[in-house]
Amino acid sequence: MSATATPEEAGTPPDRRRDTHEPVRRRRRSSTRDKVTLALMLGIPAIVVLMFIWGPALASVGLSFTRWNGITAPTFIGVENYQNVTQTYPPFWPAFKNNILWLAVLLLVATPLGLLLAIVLDREIRGTRFYQSIFYLPVVLSLALVGFIWQLVYSTEQGLINNLTGSSVNWLGDPDVNIWAVLVAASWRHVGYIMVLYLAGLKGVDNSLREAAALDGAGPAQTFFKVIFPTLKPINVVVLVVTVIEGLRAFDIVYVINKGTNGLELLSVLITNNILGEASRIGFGSAIAVILLVISLIFIITYLVQTLRRDD
Repeated sequence: MSATATPEEAGTPPDRRRDTHEPVRRRRRSSTRDKVTLALMLGIPAIVVLMFIWGPALASVGLSFTRWNGITAPTFIGVENYQNVTQTYPPFWPAFKNNILWLAVLLLVATPLGLLLAIVLDREIRGTRFYQSIFYLPVVLSLALVGFIWQLVYSTEQGLINNLTGSSVNWLGDPDVNIWAVLVAASWRHVGYIMVLYLAGLKGVDNSLREAAALDGAGPAQTFFKVIFPTLKPINVVVLVVTVIEGLRAFDIVYVINKGTNGLELLSVLITNNILGEASRIGFGSAIAVILLVISLIFIITYLVQTLRRDD
């Protein structure tokens, strides 16, 4: 033992003794330049979000309680716009029903199909890259272009479906049929988007989880639902938010087909017609926009609360 060892160090293993010659590490103090850079990196995106997202959203909430044509000063009228929207505005409830139907189809049909495609393509089958490209191709198309493409498919006289089946169904003109026809077109695009999201999540799952489940005797279905799917919780949140947004903001495809009328009424179309139409009822259109915002928040907040409770 060294003659200079202290009584405390005498009974301490050599590898645990403190090296008295080791330099003391000091935390580097941020310079003014670092603080300015950090402030710009965080401040500019925050300002952009406030200006272009939260600002217009809060302005719409405020304007929904007014009567304003965009020229004269707004007049505060309380909840009169909401009463008129729900009680005396005929297109509102059909549009409300169509929006809920749109969201339900995307959630219960298109999203599970996208998940199924992701599971199949994650197995690295032959030609998987080709199939991924084919299924993702509709995602890069705008909904307006999707509407034009499916107009050719659904055309009564020259449409692909009627020519193949020999029928003369008016797919886009019949109000009892056109909403379902348009939902097929919207789902065609949505499936590829969900497939890519889940495929990215599945690529990040540790293979040891699958191997451990196989050793425990779990089948493919049990392995997925009991082991793999719970690890995709962050992806599920993203998918839910994306699906709700896609379901409630739908506008382009129905506007291209028939201006969102004759069975294709949507809340987004009513908002546009009232705010940008000849009447310029900005307060009235803002009330519809707030209702649409509340609907979207109900689905998202409910899911997040349930998820957090399960985590607790």
